[in-house]
Amino acid sequence: MAINGYTDKLSVEPGSTIQFMVNCEGHETYQASIVQLIHGDTNPQGPGLKTKPVNTGINQEYKGREQKIYSGSYIMVPDQPLFRKLQSFSLQAMIWPTTPDKGVQGLLTKWSEAGKAGYGLFIDENGCLALWIGDGKGKVYKISTEKKLEEKIWFFAGASYDASSGAVEVFQKPLIGKTNGRYALPYSLERMAAHVKTTVNAKPDTDHDTPFLMAGYLQHASAGKHIAGGLYNGKIDRPRMADRALTLQEMEQCIEEPFEDLLAVWDFAKNIGPNGIETPSRIWDASRNELHGEAVNLPARAMTGYNWTSHEQNFIHAPEQYGAIHFHDDDLSDARWEADFEWTVPDGLKSGVYAAHVKAGEDEDYITFFVRPAKGATANKIALLIPTASYLAYANTRFQDIPLAQLMFGRAPVIQQEDLYLMEHKEFGLSTYDVHSDGSGVCYSSSLRPVLNMRPKYRHNLSPSLWQFNADLHLVDWMTEKGYSFDVITDHDLHAEGVELLNPYNVVLTGSHPEYYSGSMLDAIEDYQQLGGRLMYMGANGFYWIIQFNPENPNMIEVRKQFGSNAWKAQPGELHLSFSGEQGGLWRNRGRAPQKIAGTGFIAEGFDVSSYYRRNPDSFDPRVSWIFEGIGDDELIGNFGLVGGGAAGLELDIYDLELGTPPETLILASSEGHTDVYMQVVEELFFNVPGMGGYENPRVRADMVYYPTPNGGAVFSVSSIAYCGSLSHNRYDNNISRLTENVLNKFMSDEPLPWQLP
Repeated sequence: MAINGYTDKLSVEPGSTIQFMVNCEGHETYQASIVQLIHGDTNPQGPGLKTKPVNTGINQEYKGREQKIYSGSYIMVPDQPLFRKLQSFSLQAMIWPTTPDKGVQGLLTKWSEAGKAGYGLFIDENGCLALWIGDGKGKVYKISTEKKLEEKIWFFAGASYDASSGAVEVFQKPLIGKTNGRYALPYSLERMAAHVKTTVNAKPDTDHDTPFLMAGYLQHASAGKHIAGGLYNGKIDRPRMADRALTLQEMEQCIEEPFEDLLAVWDFAKNIGPNGIETPSRIWDASRNELHGEAVNLPARAMTGYNWTSHEQNFIHAPEQYGAIHFHDDDLSDARWEADFEWTVPDGLKSGVYAAHVKAGEDEDYITFFVRPAKGATANKIALLIPTASYLAYANTRFQDIPLAQLMFGRAPVIQQEDLYLMEHKEFGLSTYDVHSDGSGVCYSSSLRPVLNMRPKYRHNLSPSLWQFNADLHLVDWMTEKGYSFDVITDHDLHAEGVELLNPYNVVLTGSHPEYYSGSMLDAIEDYQQLGGRLMYMGANGFYWIIQFNPENPNMIEVRKQFGSNAWKAQPGELHLSFSGEQGGLWRNRGRAPQKIAGTGFIAEGFDVSSYYRRNPDSFDPRVSWIFEGIGDDELIGNFGLVGGGAAGLELDIYDLELGTPPETLILASSEGHTDVYMQVVEELFFNVPGMGGYENPRVRADMVYYPTPNGGAVFSVSSIAYCGSLSHNRYDNNISRLTENVLNKFMSDEPLPWQLP
């Protein structure tokens, strides 16, 4: 893992430029070349790795250099003369620490660790609130409350310093309400409350360019970058600062009614609007000094504050109760590396999946990106919609619970080199299937970092399967081998451009697992269907989670999870997306079940072995019998494949009229013979009862369906993630390949389909 990198965007079109950021450790130079990616599965039973070189001027040797990632979120307010001139001061905030015992954590600081200079409000090494004052000459005063903070409890935290007398006061007061924290009644408040008074014979050295930080302190500055240390886990609400020593009563008054002459009144709810938080990185100072800041590494917004009552669940309706930001020491939105080389995609380059192949000695990486057709260019009749939002949701998934995985998989999981590396390197950022170091769920993900599982050759730890990117290359490879001309477009493109992106195509194929969708993307798919577009849903568990793209930077997505099959659950009051204000969770809980779009929706998952389909009577209906031309009446369909040995596996979708499957839908084939490792998903259950596994539960199956849509369109759904892994079997000569070819040939044709709605 000595060389890795990322791009400044996932999707690029001819004539546009894409940048490549590369970290190369232990090598003076490395080679870079552009390749087209066709097949990434190294399973010896399949075609193997397939790439195609692209002749370009950037194919050359580059000087290697190490580029580090500094994860962890905080707020940075640039240095100002007001900070440097400060003599007396007061610092205060409402805090909700989640790991108070993890060591020193900065809360509100203008502190230079290198010079031991400045001042700040901290959680000290003993888990207590403390004020630090450093004179820059080696003397540091640390005044602690000596009362431990407790996790997930709101505290009023404040401190004052009077330069004329050296008087210091530090305040620590728990605020316990019925809904805003861990307890409902004020048990043992005396062990958590403190009011310390003392004097110090020193003045803080503030005459340096150290920025003012919240949720950390300046560890050091390097190459123009500020590196934060003492990163805080937890929430901060209503931070305030004064240029005089305030009393406790004055500080408490400032929480709700700030004085006009305060130095800073940071208001984290200031930019909450009817459409969410349009500028998540902007931190507003409501004082006359306008000491605005920047949120670094995207801490969680739209978080319940100290005064949340639970009467309102949506932050846009009660912004005054959502004035908190939740910081994590492992947040990462942008690695902020410098670009090593860039490439202007030439006109005429074929749309497809590409990568910069960087290689140093035996170490290599494929930095993946996607080339879409140029806007306004003549389109092919076929579009492959690459699920980049889902790739980001799974980006750098950690393998955290091996015993649980063994139960889920029905076998010992296989750990890849990338998995081991990520387990040791939290700085590469987390996936939305992980939890932060304080146990809270990861709701944001970004492509602006090396995504080590979005690479050819990577085999997911859902052994023996592929997942997401390389599973989708099975479909890319099959269409390439069959000689189809097709365009590659991405979720990012679809979200930005809507149905206009899809309209030129006769048929759109999804990837194997288009799980994460924004409302704009769903609208585009449904509008395309209404206008007569033809959809081939080539996977399962699609159109499932509600996501939104960062309005400031679409390289980042957000998801909030509470219902359904998930790795964590949003806390009460925190289900709505900060980027848009809309309710998160499952689309089916907002009246947009996947059955309405694809005819089928998520029913079961299992990760031991895959099965096959058996034809249903509907498959012999003359209106659809053409789909099975060349396939025998009793022939098992897909009892082979690279993903678990069959075409029906991993995750499965089912026909369900109650959830919106169109009444015209025909169930062409259904899978059978799944093991008890396959279980019905939790959103389908009302009670936990025996008999929910594949051996006994008839709903544990994949339904292959077909139905017509208005204006000459149609939908064909395979309802299994494993399906595309069977396409290449027997050198692409098999019944899964033949069936898919039958459908695609009809769907891409300009001729009317055999069965149309009146």
